[in-house]
This record gives sequence, C-alpha cells and structure tokens, in this order.
Amino acid sequence: MEGDLQSSPPSRRSANYQPTLWDDSYIQSLPDSSLDAAQVNLWEKLNEEVRHLIDHTKQKDIIELLEEDFLVRSFKNENGSFKVHIVNDVKGMLSLYEASYLSVEGEDDLDEAMEFTTKHLSNYLKEPLLIHPSLVEQISHALELPLHWRMPRLHTRWFIDAYERQENMNHSLLEFAKLDFNMVQSICKKEVKEMSSWWRSIGLAGDEFSFARDRLMENYFWTMGCTFEPHFWRCRKEITKWKITEIQSLPNCMRKALLAIINTMNDTACAFSKEKGLDILPQLKQAWGDQCKAYLVEAIWYNTRYIPTLNEYMENAWLSVAISLVINAAYLLSEDLTKEALNSLEFYFDVTRYSSMVTRLYDDLGTSTDELQRGDVPKSIQCYMNETNVSEFVARDHIRQLIKKYWRLFNGEYFSNFNLEESFKRYALNLPRMAQCIYQYGDGYGKPDRETRDKIISSLIKPIPL
Repeated sequence: MEGDLQSSPPSRRSANYQPTLWDDSYIQSLPDSSLDAAQVNLWEKLNEEVRHLIDHTKQKDIIELLEEDFLVRSFKNENGSFKVHIVNDVKGMLSLYEASYLSVEGEDDLDEAMEFTTKHLSNYLKEPLLIHPSLVEQISHALELPLHWRMPRLHTRWFIDAYERQENMNHSLLEFAKLDFNMVQSICKKEVKEMSSWWRSIGLAGDEFSFARDRLMENYFWTMGCTFEPHFWRCRKEITKWKITEIQSLPNCMRKALLAIINTMNDTACAFSKEKGLDILPQLKQAWGDQCKAYLVEAIWYNTRYIPTLNEYMENAWLSVAISLVINAAYLLSEDLTKEALNSLEFYFDVTRYSSMVTRLYDDLGTSTDELQRGDVPKSIQCYMNETNVSEFVARDHIRQLIKKYWRLFNGEYFSNFNLEESFKRYALNLPRMAQCIYQYGDGYGKPDRETRDKIISSLIKPIPL
C-alpha cells in the first residue's frame, strides 16, 4: 500500500495550452528558399551599388539630420508652445513623433512632443484625403507602434512593401533589400529545422509534458527577432534551447526536464570552450541558479496565497521573466567575448534590469487574464489593484505608464553607457521589442494561432516575391 502511494504522481494543474502549430514534419518539409547562383551574383553586385549609394549620400544625410534637429528645436515659439503651422509639415511631425520615443527621464520637451504629434497625426487619419496615400500609410503604421518599440525584422518586411509602392523608389535598392531579406530568411529556416530535430530528440514535447507550452517555432522567432544577423547563429540556436527548457517549471517529471537543462548547459559550455578556449559554465550555472530562486519565490507566493505589493512583485518579476538569463547567455555566447570580459562580467547591469522590467510588464498586460484563469500567481495588474483598490482598467493604464517610464530609463542607460558591447545593448533593446510583438494583441505565446502565426509566416517562412 505504501509503495503504491509513493508511486502515484501528485495531480498537477492543467494549463490547457494549445498544441503546437508547427510539428516537426511540417518544419522539415519547408522548401529550401536559398538564393540560386544567379541571385547570389546579383546580390553581390547590388551590394556594391548600394554601398556606393550610401557613401555618396552620407554627407547629405548628415546635413539633413542637422537640419531636422534644427527643425525640431524650432518647433516651439518664444513662449515655449508648439507653433501652429508645423502641423502642416507631416514628415517633420512624423520625425518628431519618432524622436519623442527616444527620450530619457527628465526630457519634458520630448514628452510634450509625443502628446502633440500623436494628437495631430491622428487628426490626419480622420481626414486622409488631405495628404498623399503613402503618408497616410506611414502615419497609421507609426501611431500603431513607434519605430523604437518595433521588432526590426517585421518592420523591414513592412517597409520593403511600402517602399515598393513609392513613386520615387530606387529599383536597385529595392531589389537588393528583397534578395537580402530572403537570403537571411533561408539561413534562419535551416536553423529552425535543426532546432526542431533537437527539440524532438530530447523528449520534452510528449504527453508527459502536456501541461507545458510546446513552442519551438515561437522561441526561435523570439531569438531571431533579437538577433537576426547571420554571424550570430550560435546565439540564436543556444538561446532557443534555453527558452525551451526554462518553460518546463520542474513538475513531477522534473528529473527529465532538469536533465535536459543540465545537458543543454553543459553542451553549450563545452562547445564554446573547444572553439574559444573560454570556460563559461560557472557563469551559466549562476544565471540558472538566480532564475530558479526567482521561480521559487513565486511558488511560495502561490502556495501561501500571498499577494505582494507592486514594487515587491517587480523586484522578483524582472528576474523571473528570464530576460536577464537570456541576456547574460547572449553575452557569454558572443563571438567577440574575451577572457578579460568574462572575468569582469557583471550579471545585472541597469540596461538588463530595465529591459527585463519592460518585458515583464508587456507580458503581464498580454497574459495575466489567461494565467489567472489557470490558477497562476497575481501579476503586476492584480498586485496594483489589491494595493490601491482600483479597477482593472485603471491598473492597466498605470502599467502602460510604467512601461513608458522604464523605456525612458532604458534609453538613458542605452545611450549613455559606452562600456558595454554594442551587440549586448542591441540584444537588450530587442528583447522588450519582441515582448511587445508577442503580447501586443494578447497572449501570443500561449495562444499563437492568430497574429503570432502570421508574423512567423511573414518573417520566417514566406519569401518576398522577386
């Protein structure tokens, strides 16, 4: 009797996640869209043409940027108010709108510019016949989401289509952009096939793990969105594996999941050591240790039915969201990592903290409703509601304001910290962009059958017609 009780697994809450949309057989069947020899030759020829075009116009661009800066500074009159006539300069308004999202804490002028330009650009959408159709398209795209908050790869896909419709477009530049997009996409497609084979081989996608999200393709999409350049192949592959294993919250079958985590970590460190001669295993272990401690805090809150204050929640949630784990892994796997940089590594820079904060809040806005229905711990919205006794509508608005605040704090660190590698800062920038991309219309990770699916098809599967 005692043996039977010991062998009976405890019941586990079912999250009722959707099954994967992208099984291995489908992924392996994706056609090879690599450029043929003629297209590669054309890409190389156009690459040189575009390079010369950029060099030729570089001085002109600098002058235009200086003129634009002067225009921005001259948008206000001597009383400090925005001049009435600038609402007629649609391109200038768009530039000022985009610039306002690069603000840091204390830049009140840019905060005013954001409110001013948003209002007047919105008015143009109410009377679209007053301006050129291409400007209507640009305004609509910008107001949906500013460029600084957008996932770069999807914006590139949109911009190529929009640029092709412009009357004064450069044919060589357009053709090169299409070829380059398709070439990078074909590389990513090969990588995701390799990752899918690996995912099936480690055995974490079967019925035993039905409570977890089977999201190989979505995880690769996330990492590709953070670093799509071909030479960052190692980072994309290994971070995809890390994001896969970190979602297995160590249930009754924790031994199998834990073994997968340990093996992945060891394999990653071993391969890197052979190639680079650097031992990154201690740092990887520390990152995972801190991650598990944050998960443990949330488990204690859940089991004791404790609702923390918003600040208390955020002090743990910026770690439990796993962004710092991913950023540190990306840093450790960078191609230009040196022994000196490894020995002087600080795990939690402010740029990492603010990137994690923004990502966590985007996640909460998109997923908290579904996660509470599954019986998860309260998120930032519920913590603020409980602490201040306000409605969910008010709490959500407060979280959106916090997102803007943490973006400004992130900007301040991003633009002023010259001691960090540019690739590291770029990865930290793209993570909250990807969170916004995934959670813009709800839980695009737990329920990836709508917008997330379309974004994956656009960026990873469907080439641009040439």
